[in-house]
Amino acid sequence: MAAGLGTRFLPITKSIPKEMLPIGNKPGLQLIVEEMADSGIEEIVIVINRDKTAIKKYFSPDKKFEKKLQKLGKYDKIQGLVGLLKKVKIRFAYQNKPLGNGHAILCAKKFVGNEPFACADADGIIASQTPATKQILEVFYEKQAPVIGVQKLVDKQAMTKYGNVYGEPVGGGVYQVEKFAEKPSIENVSPHGLIVGGMRYIFTPEIWPELKACDRGRGGEIWAADAANNLAKKRPFYALTYEGKYLDTGRVESWLDTNEYFLKELK
Repeated sequence: MAAGLGTRFLPITKSIPKEMLPIGNKPGLQLIVEEMADSGIEEIVIVINRDKTAIKKYFSPDKKFEKKLQKLGKYDKIQGLVGLLKKVKIRFAYQNKPLGNGHAILCAKKFVGNEPFACADADGIIASQTPATKQILEVFYEKQAPVIGVQKLVDKQAMTKYGNVYGEPVGGGVYQVEKFAEKPSIENVSPHGLIVGGMRYIFTPEIWPELKACDRGRGGEIWAADAANNLAKKRPFYALTYEGKYLDTGRVESWLDTNEYFLKELK
C-alpha cells in the first residue's frame, strides 16, 4: 500500500513519493517488493494514487534506459532492479481518496480475487535473514488461516504507541489471536507484549466482506486492523513473532535511523 500523501515529509513529497525516498541506494518500496519476491510471491499489486507516476515508472521495464547504461558500462547499477522486474509481475491499483489502509486493500480486490494474499504497507521494512513474509507464509501453510506478523516488547509504555495483538500461545512463537487494539492505554496493553511492528498480513478471502462491512474508524477511515479484529472473532486467526528487525520509514527521524542501520550493515 503506497497511496498516502506523505505529509510528514513535506515539502519533498510534493514531487517525490515518500515510498521512493532512498534507503541506501534503493527506494524503500523496492526493499518490500524484494521481500515479497524472495518469499516466493510472483504477482504484486502496488496501490498508489494517480499522482504517483514515479512509482509506476520505476517499477516498469525501460529497455531504452537499460541499453544506454550498457553503452556506458554501468548496466550493473540497475541489474538488480531489472532482475526483480523479471521475477515478479507488478500491477497497479489506484486509491484516489485517503480512506484508510483497509480501503486501499479493497482497491486491489479486482486483481487478487478470491485467493489468499500477503499484504504490507510501504512504511515498514523488516531486516531479517529469512524474509518476514516467508516466515509468516509458513504458518499460513500449516494453519490454513489468516496470519499477522508481530514483534514482542517488554516496555509497556512503548507498547501504547502501536497496535496491540491479544491471544494465547500455541507453540513455536505462534499465538491464536483473540483481538486487536489500536494504541491501548498502558493498563490494557497485550499481556504477551505483542505489537504490530511492520504491517505484514496473510489474509484469506474472508477478509473481503469484513472490509466492506467495516465501520469507519479513527479519522473516518477504514482500517485493516478493525476488519481483522472482526474476522478473528469468527474464525481462527494467528500471529507469528517473526525473526527480524522492524525499521520504520514513515517519519523523518525513523527514516534517517533506518538509513543509518543499513549503512552500518553494509560496512
